[in-house]
Amino acid sequence: MKRFFFVFVAFVSVTFVFVAFVFVAAGAVAQSPARDALLQQADRDLNAGPFSVMHKKLAPSSGDKHDYMSVGPYWWPDPTKPDGLPYIRKDGVINPDRTSAATDNDEFKKLFSAVGTLALAYRETGSEKYAEHATALLRAWFLDPATRMNPNLNFGQAVPGRNEGRGTGIIDTAGLVDLARALPWLEKSKAWSDADRAGIKQWFATYLDWLETSKNGKEEREATNNHGTWYDAQVVALALATGQDALAKKTLEAAKQKRVAAEIEPNGSMPRELERTKSFGYSTMNLRAFMELASLGDRAGVDLWNYQTADGRGIRKAVDYLAPYMDPSKQWEHEQIEPMNRTELATLMRRAAIAYKEPRYETLAESAHAATNRMELLWPYTGVK
Repeated sequence: MKRFFFVFVAFVSVTFVFVAFVFVAAGAVAQSPARDALLQQADRDLNAGPFSVMHKKLAPSSGDKHDYMSVGPYWWPDPTKPDGLPYIRKDGVINPDRTSAATDNDEFKKLFSAVGTLALAYRETGSEKYAEHATALLRAWFLDPATRMNPNLNFGQAVPGRNEGRGTGIIDTAGLVDLARALPWLEKSKAWSDADRAGIKQWFATYLDWLETSKNGKEEREATNNHGTWYDAQVVALALATGQDALAKKTLEAAKQKRVAAEIEPNGSMPRELERTKSFGYSTMNLRAFMELASLGDRAGVDLWNYQTADGRGIRKAVDYLAPYMDPSKQWEHEQIEPMNRTELATLMRRAAIAYKEPRYETLAESAHAATNRMELLWPYTGVK
């Protein structure tokens, strides 16, 4: 009898291990296309950079190349003026100077992309090569005295003939929200030192103070469209990353009225985005900013996901407004001068599916056939379909 009992226990144990292995393997297979795509990009990014503000051809009026500098994307020389000044605006039409080597915007975007990819690849694999290169890129842009960026955006999105920089330029640093999320993935790496950690934290704190106190920062804080939402997202992300929890919570609580109630209509539309020439793109961009705020709110104890005004304005209403446009046959009724990016919208549907435990949103996300989308790793869906 004892022998039978031990044999039975052994059989059950082996069966349990086998079943567990099958479930784990099934999950790995389900995520393998996204993981494979990530690692392929990470391997390419091992050759990226180094990036630095010192590489730009021009210098801001401060004379210090350590100051970040960019030009407004939709501003062009006035063809009726001999010198083209002051520049005139063509909404949605990007001036090639925006991404040229003359200023910093292009390298800054490449930095955010590469570090995000490498850090996530390290999280997924534990391979030090990814963490080492991510750390090297971070040191070059933020920490090395010879190549670092000064923690300000005094010269962001300048408009020749009109200004040397403006509050609108702060949208250039929206990638700091993603960066703040990615840095904890490097924590276990031997390459990511205490000095690196402290240095980045200090840079974040100084830049956050600039956001809060500078002319450009105060100007952007009062924006009533996606610029204002992304300003808040940056403030909250940097506040949480630097231990300023009270500031994070204060900003999130204020966002209920200042952002959600002011920017989203009861039907879920966002009028300030719909008036743009790329209205679909700006609507999804602003919804993403709201979701970033809501996710940060989860950490700070402020529920923005379910906040709703008396007349029905809320993040979920914005999700429902955009959800039908996951259908390629559904025509967008507003101006959109470039193709609609439904892959970006699919990511938002996935995040909504998780936040609201709503299978309908997941079905919409899956309709994009985005098996290689990074959302499969960042926001894997585990709810009931």
